[in-house]
Amino acid sequence: MSFMHIHILGICGTFMGGLAVLAQQAGHRVTGCDANVYPPMSTQLQAQGIELVEGFGVDQIAFSPDLYVIGNVVSRGNLLMEEILNRGLPYVSGPQWIGEHILRDKWVLAVAGTHGKTTTSSMLAWILEYAGYAPGYLIGGVPLNFGVSARLSGAQASDFFVIEADEYDTAFFDKRSKFVHYRPRTAILNNLEFDHADIFPDVTAIETQFHHLLRTVPGIGRLIVNAEEESLQRVLARGCWSEKEFFAASSEIADTDWSFVLGEGEHFEVIFQGQSHGQVKWQLNGAHNRLNAIAAIAAARHVGVLPALAIEALSQFVNVKRRMEWRGEADGVAVIDDFAHHPTAIATTVAGLRRQLGERRILAVLEPRSNTMKMGAVKQALPGSLQEADCIFAYGAKTGKDALGWDLAATLAPLGARASTHDDLHQLVQAVVAQAQAGDTILVMSNGGFGGVHELLLAALTARAKTHLTQNSERQN
Repeated sequence: MSFMHIHILGICGTFMGGLAVLAQQAGHRVTGCDANVYPPMSTQLQAQGIELVEGFGVDQIAFSPDLYVIGNVVSRGNLLMEEILNRGLPYVSGPQWIGEHILRDKWVLAVAGTHGKTTTSSMLAWILEYAGYAPGYLIGGVPLNFGVSARLSGAQASDFFVIEADEYDTAFFDKRSKFVHYRPRTAILNNLEFDHADIFPDVTAIETQFHHLLRTVPGIGRLIVNAEEESLQRVLARGCWSEKEFFAASSEIADTDWSFVLGEGEHFEVIFQGQSHGQVKWQLNGAHNRLNAIAAIAAARHVGVLPALAIEALSQFVNVKRRMEWRGEADGVAVIDDFAHHPTAIATTVAGLRRQLGERRILAVLEPRSNTMKMGAVKQALPGSLQEADCIFAYGAKTGKDALGWDLAATLAPLGARASTHDDLHQLVQAVVAQAQAGDTILVMSNGGFGGVHELLLAALTARAKTHLTQNSERQN
């Protein structure tokens, strides 16, 4: 490999930040820029010795890199990109660079799907690590078993690389999905439904991109497919040239190879073609995580990891940051953070927590800020996804880049008095705290930072507890 200087436009995104880390570990000189250079990504990158620049000023041409790597946050009209184009300088998309410089000659295990990519990728990488494969990986989150979102390989060089395979488009000049650049030998197809309304007109368009992914998997490769998804059956019907194994929640579903039987608590037994291979004993909740797990076990088996060893690994799996992450407790009220932002993910997250908590109250705090949600493409499914929550507090800005293009209150009206909507963050916090009682769990769901609402809630609950303590002390005196 010849080493080069690459300058990354849009470096502070999760994917591009991970690319920067991989490039640095591979021996390349890496610099980069973004509109917003701030922690935690900025500090992580700077700790790697990566020089960061705020903004997209044309003066960055003076870096004179060998190649510009372009993130999909960059569009035509970006001043630096326009200068690169005008001067005829070499540039490439992030996914293409990964495919050509990191994944070449690797056994790539790709995890695709509308939901569960990050968690399933983290499970799979951990299984391979536990089995001694020392895989490289690039994941759109921080797997807590590792503590970083990307690495070139483990303690020794590895032929294996796990990658979260996103269906979002590659760059302004390449409208194929990112995952067509990865050429996996093992591919998990977790699920497929309509999302990314800003770039896809309907679910058929997304199915076409998944079909393109299947065209890149070799005949000796293997697809691990969710048997419960009609959309994936349609993808397979358009052409499949690789081995297939199917997974589902029940072995009663046609063609299912892998399934599970729920045991005590959240423990479950792993079944492959009618035979039990052991029980995963963990604390993760929800049927969606059990499906993620059996998909990861199946994919690991393709590279030689026995299911019994994969089960042992998952019993020591720690969930991904921002996936049902405990943020703290104050005045008897727990605060949990989750990345759920699509109605399907919201429903499975709430249902999983309901199973865990039983009759204890769930206060759902939601920010519908993804592009799909802001456009209102799936808004009608939102009330149904929140049915198992006791109280719902939804935040929707009325102005600015995160403003909703639809009426949040009208959409949540079917939930009745259980739901309230807010366009002021501090008023939302006050409303939640006024409702919260000892023993409740506040479940915060957003794919963004949500204005630090978790800490605001904990601070307000702590202040309430101190007030109660003072009042009780005064009564006793």
